[in-house]
Amino acid sequence: MSDSAALAVQLHGGPLDGQTVLVDLDAEPWTEVTSSHGGRSLYAPDEAGVWRWVRDIPWEAM
Repeated sequence: MSDSAALAVQLHGGPLDGQTVLVDLDAEPWTEVTSSHGGRSLYAPDEAGVWRWVRDIPWEAM
C-alpha cells in the first residue's frame, strides 16, 4: 500500500465491529482483515459508503 492512496475506515458488524483499518483505494472495493477468531473477515462499503461485514473466510478456505 505504500505507493497507493489509503483511507482509514471504521468497520461495522461482524467480529471486527468498531475497529478502524486502512483500505487501499486503488484496489478492489472490499477488504479482507485477519481476525483473531481464525481466518479473515470480508468487509465492503454499502451505498452510503459505510464499511459493513459481508462474511468470514475460514483459514482452510484460503
